[in-house]
Formats: sequence, C-alpha cells, structure tokens
Amino acid sequence: MLKELPDKLETIVYSAFDKEQKELYTANAFHLKQELESLEGKSGKDNIQILAALTRLRQICCDPQLCYENYKGGSAKLETCIDLVRNGVEGGHKILLFSQFTSMLEVIGQRLKKEAVPYYLLTGATPKEDRLHMVNSFKDDEIPLFLISLKAGGTGLNLTAADVVIHFDPWWNVAAQNQATDRAHRIGQEKQVSVFKLITKGTIEENILKLQESKKDLAEQIISEGTVSLSNLTKEDLLGLLDI
Repeated sequence: MLKELPDKLETIVYSAFDKEQKELYTANAFHLKQELESLEGKSGKDNIQILAALTRLRQICCDPQLCYENYKGGSAKLETCIDLVRNGVEGGHKILLFSQFTSMLEVIGQRLKKEAVPYYLLTGATPKEDRLHMVNSFKDDEIPLFLISLKAGGTGLNLTAADVVIHFDPWWNVAAQNQATDRAHRIGQEKQVSVFKLITKGTIEENILKLQESKKDLAEQIISEGTVSLSNLTKEDLLGLLDI
C-alpha cells in the first residue's frame, strides 16, 4: 500500500507595480493592444510578433531589467520573493524557486548573494554531472534554496528535502507548473508542502490565471518547453490578456 502524500497548500501572493515599472508595463500593453485591434487575422509572422510582445510583458512583470538594460528602478515581485525566501530560510525550510526565464534566475541570484543566502542554480545549460551532484547534496547539506528553470525542472528530479515551492512567474501550461511542484510533493515527502505563486496584480499574469481557468484544455495547446501556441487562442482571448 502506497503511503499517502502530505497536504499541499497553495497560496497566490500578489504584488503591485511601483510607478516606473507600471509606466513601462502600461506603455507596452497599450502598444500591443493597438496592434491586436488592427489585425484582421493572424499569420505565422503575426503569431511570432504577438508571442514576443506577450513575453516582454511577462518579463516586465518579473523585472523590467530583463527587457531594459538601463532600467534602474525596482521590481515589486522581486522584493516579495526575497521576503518569502528570507522568511523561509529563517524558519528552517528548504525551498525550490522556479522561473521560466533563466535571466530572471540570474537576477534573483545576484540579489541572494547580497542577502548572503547560498543557493544552487539548475538550468538547461547545467551539465548532467553537476545536476546530479547538486540534487544529491541538497538532501543533506545546509544550502536552503534551489533556483530551477522551467526547462530543467519539469521531470527527473526528486527534491523532497524541500517543503516550500515558489513559482516566480505563471506558466501558460498548468500541467508543467504542477510537474515542477511535484519535484517536492511526491513519494518520500513527509512534510506539508507550501506552494506560493507570485502574481503582479492587474497585469497579464493575473489574466493568464483566468485564461487557464476558462480553457481547461490549454495544456494541449502548449509546446513542451512551456511556450504558448497562439493558433487556438482567439483575438478576444489575446485582448483579454491585456485587460487591466
């Protein structure tokens, strides 16, 4: 008889833009909305441009410096994330932190060094030997945090030493997000797993959650790497993502 898994407690944690971040987001969202409203249909070229613009909006929600090299302002979500990590580490927890954007993981890593919080980093570029070493070491050592990219963290990892999971950005594919959570919430886990999904309020991120709810089959429209296929999303769906 299989041992029953402990509970998984999911919490959505909202943050709000500061002035400069909001201005950048609003300008980009307005420009994309104008482009969408002018389209009669979606060609392959249009799809690529739309997806790039949607990704840009998502990156601005994470931290505008992912798109703007000279950006010197803050990121509300990054501050929320660091607070969660700090509280988790002080509470003796081990944490998995996922993002689709490896560039965001680098930003988080830079900030963690300033906070003197040690961590492992796993991306698609991590050599197999290093990956195995980090996963095995995480079970028993004092490193409290594992930063993991979507591409690297979907399958094949057993990280039940962790009892806190943070999703820094919402993924189009709910199934992929759940797979990532299951790196901690699986057989061998003896503690309740707390899952935090960080969402910037009044943005595409909040609307992605609504779209996931309204299109239960959205996972079937997703490429395995976690990018969205626009072919099954209507113009109204896309415009809905930009509602504030």
